[in-house]
Amino acid sequence: MTTLLIVDDHPLQRMGFRMLVESQPDLVVLGEADNGADAVRRATELGPDVVLMDVRMPGVDGIEATRRIIAAGGRSRVLVLTTFDLDEYAYAALRAGASGFLVKDAQPEELLAGIRVVAAGDAVVAPKLTRRLLDRFADQFPVEGEEDTSAAAERLGVLTEREKEVLTAIGRGWNNSEIAERFHLAESTVKTHVGRILAKIGARDRVQAVIFAYNTGLVSPDGN
Repeated sequence: MTTLLIVDDHPLQRMGFRMLVESQPDLVVLGEADNGADAVRRATELGPDVVLMDVRMPGVDGIEATRRIIAAGGRSRVLVLTTFDLDEYAYAALRAGASGFLVKDAQPEELLAGIRVVAAGDAVVAPKLTRRLLDRFADQFPVEGEEDTSAAAERLGVLTEREKEVLTAIGRGWNNSEIAERFHLAESTVKTHVGRILAKIGARDRVQAVIFAYNTGLVSPDGN
């Protein structure tokens, strides 16, 4: 069972999300919050698997609330939702430690899939958006806790050749199905490779793996 905290300053929006989530047998809402400060408090209190976080709220906004929740070191992962498909919001959310970014007009099945992906420890950001973000912000977007270039190269050096190939594909925005097809692997094998890659390079999720691929030169902003 995946537990959630819904954060939005509009009661009707929270109600809609709750109804959608509670229609699923494997998802349950532990609580709601209508502002960022309350979201931080309730996340600490309830310890949900996933926090559905609005961006624009009075007082403490969703970006700052995300930063505080992640900094607290709890188990909760944050999926940011916004009305606006703007690079700046997605960039700020991911920098703050969010594991995903979706717009509120996403299809219900897309949101539900996003919740499950984030709960499973992966990240949900459309490859198109990931590419746009990194093309624009790659030089400003270091891996969390990034060390010097030699240390990053050392982390890259522990990967096998196959793992480097998979990491390069991740950096180009490919999903697991595309990677499996490209390298003639089972999807389960790709998932195993991705898990090992994240552990070896010290990345929290797929988004950080993409950033690492850019920062180490495996992938360049022109997509090569």
